[in-house]
Amino acid sequence: MVDEYLDIVERTFGSENDGFEFYNSYALEKGFSVRKSYVEWDEANEEIILRKFVCSREGSREEKHMKREDRKRRPRNLTRVGCRAKSVIARVKETGHWFVKDFIDEHTHPLAPRDLACLLRSHRRISDEQKADIVEMEISRLRKHKIMDILVMQYGGYDEVGCTTRDIYNFCHLYKQETVAAGDAQMVICHMMERQERDPNFFFKYLVHGEGHLKGLFWADSQSRLDHEVFGDVVVFDSTYRTNKYNLPFVPFVGLNHHRSIVVFGCGIISHETSESYEWMLRTFSAAMAQKHLISVITDGDLAMQRAIRVVWPDTIHRLCVWHIQQNIVRHLGDALVKVEFRSFIYDRSPIEEHEKKWLDFLERTKVTSQESWLHQMYQMRKLWCAPYLVGHCFLGLSSNQRSESLNSVLHTHLDGSMTLFKMLEHYERCLSTRCLNESILDIVALQSVPFTEVDASSLEKHAAQVFTRAMFALVRWSTNAASNCTMFEILDADNLSTYVVAKKDRREKKFQVHCEVKEGSLDRIYCFCHKLECLGTPCSHILYVKTNKRLLFVKFSLLQNQIFAP
Repeated sequence: MVDEYLDIVERTFGSENDGFEFYNSYALEKGFSVRKSYVEWDEANEEIILRKFVCSREGSREEKHMKREDRKRRPRNLTRVGCRAKSVIARVKETGHWFVKDFIDEHTHPLAPRDLACLLRSHRRISDEQKADIVEMEISRLRKHKIMDILVMQYGGYDEVGCTTRDIYNFCHLYKQETVAAGDAQMVICHMMERQERDPNFFFKYLVHGEGHLKGLFWADSQSRLDHEVFGDVVVFDSTYRTNKYNLPFVPFVGLNHHRSIVVFGCGIISHETSESYEWMLRTFSAAMAQKHLISVITDGDLAMQRAIRVVWPDTIHRLCVWHIQQNIVRHLGDALVKVEFRSFIYDRSPIEEHEKKWLDFLERTKVTSQESWLHQMYQMRKLWCAPYLVGHCFLGLSSNQRSESLNSVLHTHLDGSMTLFKMLEHYERCLSTRCLNESILDIVALQSVPFTEVDASSLEKHAAQVFTRAMFALVRWSTNAASNCTMFEILDADNLSTYVVAKKDRREKKFQVHCEVKEGSLDRIYCFCHKLECLGTPCSHILYVKTNKRLLFVKFSLLQNQIFAP
């Protein structure tokens, strides 16, 4: 004990903090917690010249707190019992070093065993590495006790983690406070500027009210802009989500890539859902994407958005999202038979004249008289969602129920309505990073392997396996198999155009024309009047049948749709 005492009092330290760390390490071994107490300053030089460290159980609770009559909460447990243990260090002015001026190692309470001492306050610390891990996990919406479980497994036990679940709660709360302290919107703008400094091709633009409040914001990183250049013929966006505590619409612009996976082109936030606000957002989106013309766009049906699209993108085909229509059917229509009949208008591809007659009959039978009713409004907008009006337009299958629902939900897995803008942005970027990683994995799989084909598969199918990504090949394979069930009825040749009349063997009454245009002696364009290629981005069985049986060179897939190729 004497040797230990001498070892302590004869020590010197390079700084006050070194002195504290030494005494705190000593306290951990002995089983008590340390608290910083008295401090003495050199006022002339504004430097600390003496610091007193005490056992956390030093002193006693003030008497006024023991006798409070206005107490609203249950008093905390008493922890101070007048312990005398302390370490006082002082600074040598000439050298700047610190030495132990006074040391008492007498405690008036039981000491904690070594395996429990790590839970005492001064020994519970969250390292910088742990803080980074906790922030990442908190962004992923993991609960605090789950974060603690992961840290315990990572570090090999509770005593090795160095903190408790309560410490994690406190850290996360403080982190959030510090994050939004300078103003939420301003922090978002600053974050965007920092991103732009790191990535010159990062695009963002914002709009403010006269009083300086955020009115609109749009951003797209360099990868999103490249993705739009390749895959941006069809864009889907939805303004119905309110994933922040200010209830502002969060509008991701998304599409499909060559793996038929969701790809994000950019994101916007607006404060007012007016035509003017949406016009600003659409024009900003176009500016970010080098004014690339969109073939088609799918939206949730907001009327202000519809007006903005007609103004900004008058030549773009606009379609309403089927998923939202299905949700509104449940909300607005009660009769089960009416629901079934209404749904038929979504998919029925009968001629427009016949379709219109069905509509008028339906409206008469359901006694729709009010022009403000949902049914009447949907009738007025029928050209934006009924199948006969959309035949032949390219939507890549994104109008389907399941696909639309997926597009609506995938970016919102980690988002909720209580988030600040900055926190929402963090979650968005994390989600985007995860999707980029998943796409990279699919790319490497496509580069290093080809989809499986049977030994006796047709040469057409085997060639398709070499050209298409796995997801696209699954769609093309169906067409290659169906091509074997096709037959040729007629061939019409003109100067630079050959027309093939094709039908399924078991449906000979339903014929389709396949046109092959020749330019400078080689195939320049091929298309079928079933419109599958234009609508879904994959060749139909009729096209593949013609190519196989007429011994044409296999499809120059660049003539079809660039977004369906393997990388």
